[in-house]
Amino acid sequence: MTKSPTFVTVQSRGLIAIPTSIRRHFGLDKPGAQVEVIEREGEIVLRPYVAVPVDQAWFWTERWQEMEREADEAIVAGRVVVTYDVDELLADLDS
Repeated sequence: MTKSPTFVTVQSRGLIAIPTSIRRHFGLDKPGAQVEVIEREGEIVLRPYVAVPVDQAWFWTERWQEMEREADEAIVAGRVVVTYDVDELLADLDS
């Protein structure tokens, strides 16, 4: 769906303000959001850049990273059990 063009003014030092509705639509309304700037023949393209896809952001929360560190420490310390099939897993759970 193509919408009608929106015009913005280039401010001093080359700054532009992306309209609020567009920022929200593309998830650029959070501090630190980034936009990729692409120069093509006769045009400048702004593309939203998401370093971490939204559906994977949970993995990078402080709590989840803390649990990842705990799991890594447990593996290094040998506090894990590795099973290779369902029967072995169930037998281990029963013991």
